Amino acid sequence: MTATPANLRLTDSVLEAELAQQVLRGEKLRLNILICAVLGALLLLNLLPFILLDEMQRAFHGTLRSFQLGITAVCGLAILYLVIERVLVARHLREGKPFSEWRQYVSAFIETSIPTAGIFFTVSLLGPVNALTSPVILWYPLFILLSALRLNFRITLFTGLVAAASYLSLAFWLITRPASQSADPFLIAGPQHLIKGIFLLAMAVMTGFVTLQIKRRVLNSAQITEERNRISRMFGQHVSPEVMKELLEQQPDRLSEERYVCVMFLDIRGFTSFAETKRPEEVVAYLDSLFEFMIEIVNRNNGIINKFLGDGFMAVFGAPLSDGREDINAVNAAREILARLTDECAQNRILPTTLGIGLHSGTAVTGRVGSAVRQEYTVIGDVVNLASRIEQLNKQFNSQLLISEEVWNAARDQAATAERIGETHVKGRAAPIQIYRLA
Repeated sequence: MTATPANLRLTDSVLEAELAQQVLRGEKLRLNILICAVLGALLLLNLLPFILLDEMQRAFHGTLRSFQLGITAVCGLAILYLVIERVLVARHLREGKPFSEWRQYVSAFIETSIPTAGIFFTVSLLGPVNALTSPVILWYPLFILLSALRLNFRITLFTGLVAAASYLSLAFWLITRPASQSADPFLIAGPQHLIKGIFLLAMAVMTGFVTLQIKRRVLNSAQITEERNRISRMFGQHVSPEVMKELLEQQPDRLSEERYVCVMFLDIRGFTSFAETKRPEEVVAYLDSLFEFMIEIVNRNNGIINKFLGDGFMAVFGAPLSDGREDINAVNAAREILARLTDECAQNRILPTTLGIGLHSGTAVTGRVGSAVRQEYTVIGDVVNLASRIEQLNKQFNSQLLISEEVWNAARDQAATAERIGETHVKGRAAPIQIYRLA
């Protein structure tokens, strides 16, 4: 059994939706950090003069107040832009809409241009060389590092390219201005600024690599989550918590396989006439009172209820998990169900009830059947058909539990008291089969 194109499209769409949500969450976190960073820088800029007033006045040649006002304006505009962007991201997150990639490119360009604007503004106050060595250039690496939260290598690389190109363009323009020629030759040397630009680009490449790793982990996490949800939907409450735990730890590519299984068919005798004279809610309450302990017994013996059949069910032992005791577990479960039923009837907790149970074992194909809309875990093979036929023979032999020779051979210790009925013809088969009666 293989995954259909529809299944693949469904899985891809789920992963894409989860990735889009992760990108929006990362974008929101990135903007929160940037807003806090700009606010922190603005606060620091206004507090430092109270601590180092004389030193800063000398450094700014008496233009400190103008510098504060100008940088405050730049920071204010940056914060306003970042807040608007965050509002848009939050709205997309609430509505479950992805953030288009072109908008991320535009955003990356605008944000990475903020340090460029800061450097350009400080030129008139500090001079071209001092502007290039000011702490403002440290904002370029910050934007590059935080771009990793966008989970897009191309956008991270684009951010680095914008940062490197912006810095190099400013640097080579400023160091060639006449006002820069009197500065220390080392400060206006082209190689050192070229190295800074290359460093920014290299940082973008390394950050992009980290972005790819984060994205891969996010996709793996989303795939595992979807697989766990799919298994939970498929098996629901029909398996024990232990079996569900094992299922969730299986690899998602195990779609179908051949297994040795023991199949149980259980039927409630006289159910049709009973339901005919009772109200629907009474019928449901009656079935619930029976199925509650039957399901618990099947689960405890490492089986699963594969299908409910109205007045009965089909249970499977050995799939999707096996402990090597499929026939023994099935026989133990069947006998325990009959014993519990006798006790419940004796205590008048349920109405007098008679069951018919048939067991047969063999190789079957187990896996998922259905469409992208709905899938079901099922067992396919002659073993299923024959188990159903054996259960129906209970009416003929006035019995409650019949097993095939295969089950008897594999569980002789548990079936030591079995009565050999002998060769019996069943509907749909030319050759007779050996049947044993256990109850």
